Amino acid sequence: MAASQKCLGKGSSAPHPVPKDHIRLYSMRFCPFAQRTRLVLNAKHDIVNINLKNKPDWFLEKNALGLVPTLETPSGQVIYESPITCDYLDEAYPEKKLLPSNPFERAQQKMLLEHFSKVVPYFYKIPVGKTKGEDVSVLEAELKEKFVQFNETLVNKKTKFFGGDSITMIDYMMWPWFERLEMMDLKHCVEDTPRLKKWTEDMLEDPTVKATMFSTDTYKVFYKSYMEGNPDYDYGL
Repeated sequence: MAASQKCLGKGSSAPHPVPKDHIRLYSMRFCPFAQRTRLVLNAKHDIVNINLKNKPDWFLEKNALGLVPTLETPSGQVIYESPITCDYLDEAYPEKKLLPSNPFERAQQKMLLEHFSKVVPYFYKIPVGKTKGEDVSVLEAELKEKFVQFNETLVNKKTKFFGGDSITMIDYMMWPWFERLEMMDLKHCVEDTPRLKKWTEDMLEDPTVKATMFSTDTYKVFYKSYMEGNPDYDYGL
């Protein structure tokens, strides 16, 4: 897996065609949406990191929206948007299914993901507000209340993870933002939600999570460069 590749920007040469029996992920190392797909990806693959501030023309020809994550198959098929790429991988490579086979349980996960999508903006609004010296106490209180709801979901399910006693798709869909709690100075927001806090601790023990995560210090350096308008996509390489 070429997960350590430096990002490619405008003027770079297009990578070789996707080899047979492989799949390629166009990604960015620090993007939480792309991390969702990296967590699910368990087939033969390579990763090409994209400079999102200065995107290559050849990448925009594959995906005019310029979004990561983007998947490309050997036949040139292109799939993008993180939930869609993850669903595709789960169907195309069913060796280890992450989505439930039961239609109702699958719908429950999709509803929970829709609920979580309303939470994601807080992970950006609060740190940006703090950087600007704004009072973010109301936003933090709202985020804590959202976490209480997810805590209650785990309590009511009486399971270790959101989909059961083993990790399923919904856990990976939510995880990248919880991985960044400490970097965003939001770790205190889960202190009053013991089941949710325990879930974060259990997720950290997962080999796939360990393989795709970065240290808090690394995230801090990248996001500092990002906030300054000059993101260092290759930090640590």
